[in-house]
Amino acid sequence: MFSGQGLLTQGANQQIPDASACFFERALALDPGNIEAMVGTAMVDFNMGANFFTDNRAVLFAAAETTLIKVLSMAPQYPRALAYLGVVHIYTARAAQGIIECERALALDGNLAAVHAGIGMAKNFLGRGEETEAHIQEALRLSPRDIFAHRWMFFAGAAKLFHCDDAEAVAWLRRSIEANRNFPMAHFLLAAALALLGSLDAAQAVVKDGLTLDPGFTIRRYRANVVRDNPIFLGGRERAYEGMRMAGVPEG
Repeated sequence: MFSGQGLLTQGANQQIPDASACFFERALALDPGNIEAMVGTAMVDFNMGANFFTDNRAVLFAAAETTLIKVLSMAPQYPRALAYLGVVHIYTARAAQGIIECERALALDGNLAAVHAGIGMAKNFLGRGEETEAHIQEALRLSPRDIFAHRWMFFAGAAKLFHCDDAEAVAWLRRSIEANRNFPMAHFLLAAALALLGSLDAAQAVVKDGLTLDPGFTIRRYRANVVRDNPIFLGGRERAYEGMRMAGVPEG
């Protein structure tokens, strides 16, 4: 099981979630009531959907939610399960509900740095991206060398990009890539921000790096998986699509 958790920290490409899923499945075969392994399988499903490795994210998010609800029926006060359920809700057009669940998790364990980052991400989805950075800074204060810090920096960069602060977006997204070069979405949003700033050669080089990590990524896939309806957030996404297009991300 710990091997599965370790694989999930290495980055975000198709092979890593598949490999980690095998470890969690073996743990569950030995102990079907192992809630850590159950949360691990939910993490795999969530990460596969969140990182745009499929066109059918809804199925993966639904599987993760089902597993987490089962865990919470067994252990209602388990903070990590509450936190991941909150994040699943945030990614499935229930950001306000997800924030409530994340806050419940923090009430049980105030040191869950990733939960602060999740709330920051949710604020962006709700069109309040100007609040995102403060949550990311709190997460980094609590766990400056966290294995998921690259994702938190990515959330901050996305919020900056969506709110037309492209220079700050570049700074955050470069930090994300420096923390973990195996996270494709950071490359694609960095390329968008660079293109919008007029640095097309640099943007194209970053796209090449991103496609090396995720050859199947397209603007169509990124666009098709939007499930949020906040007009400010959707306007920010349109900026990202245009920047990606300028940078040479395949349309699909």
